[in-house]
Amino acid sequence: MRLVGKIAIVTGAGSGIGKATVERFRDEGAIVVGADLRGADVDCDAGSEADVAALVEQTVAMHGGLDIFFANAGISGGFNSIFEQDAATWAEILRINLIGPFLAIKYAAPAMKERGGGSIIATASVAGLRSGAGGPAYSASKAGVINLVKVASTQLVGANIRVNAICPGLIETGMTEFIYERARAKGQEGQIGHLNPLKRGGAPIEIANAALFLASDESSYVNGQAIVVDGGLSASHPFNNQSYGRTAT
Repeated sequence: MRLVGKIAIVTGAGSGIGKATVERFRDEGAIVVGADLRGADVDCDAGSEADVAALVEQTVAMHGGLDIFFANAGISGGFNSIFEQDAATWAEILRINLIGPFLAIKYAAPAMKERGGGSIIATASVAGLRSGAGGPAYSASKAGVINLVKVASTQLVGANIRVNAICPGLIETGMTEFIYERARAKGQEGQIGHLNPLKRGGAPIEIANAALFLASDESSYVNGQAIVVDGGLSASHPFNNQSYGRTAT
């Protein structure tokens, strides 16, 4: 019961990582308001300033405060190249993926300060670390999230509010469903995640567990960091045909 007495908001809570995190936080004793365009406790567009401001205001009014905000909502925007995307597509991806976490910080931090502190968590991605894991706009937006949490942590100096990001690797969610379905249709499910040392994709609960750590007092000295949860993919350049004990000649 690591979150007993804590009040939390999770965006993108209608499915995948967000849904798993809502359940995990509740299992640990938190009061959780799940928000999404549909399928959650509250309807909310995470990239809308009016919606996020209202979400925080209503949560504080109903539950007496706010301790945790997990800005998880995001969209992929596909894998088209820079030359196949237009500015409107980029603007929408950045609105949800990067402006969304900015709004979460902007409106959650004052409410948390009144409680004496809190934890803000944003979903970034390994695509924000280097190329090859997502489309151009998506990758750029997630790189922005990684830098955003670093800047926000310094702008909240003395407030006892920690701001961190999680960088998932390949996780089976609605966003990656097409990858899994295509592999299963071809009988290649065993190839999913084969580029990381654990040789598998991840599950939403594995990201939810990382979010729980960052939300809890167990991470009380972790601030301004991007925690990678990717099976080891980003520890090296992608590799093939390597096995334990094999020696290069």
